[in-house]
Amino acid sequence: MNRPPAVLWIAVVLLLLVPTAAGRLLLDLAGGVLLALLALPLILSGLGWIGWKLLQSRMISCTACGATGLKGAGVCAVCGTPYPSAGENPASAAAPSTPASDLTIDVVAQDVDSDS
Repeated sequence: MNRPPAVLWIAVVLLLLVPTAAGRLLLDLAGGVLLALLALPLILSGLGWIGWKLLQSRMISCTACGATGLKGAGVCAVCGTPYPSAGENPASAAAPSTPASDLTIDVVAQDVDSDS
């Protein structure tokens, strides 16, 4: 294996230790590379979050089964129910609405004596 000579390593160390323009350039370059490596995960996670939010904005839920699909699809891929069109209210595409008073359960509290 070809190893670089010791003189080359000594020259690199001297460039780093001696306050010359070349030593300063090497230190600045190493600092920039280190900063880029540390910032890269933050940048990638930010881009991933933006991509996820963009994908979520292009999804629509089926009113019948609750599965999600892309907005451009005409029908649900799971159950085949047509998606509401752009101008249509999603609530009106579902089953006819029933008043909430017909769906609630009235609960009456009673006292129970347990004398056993």
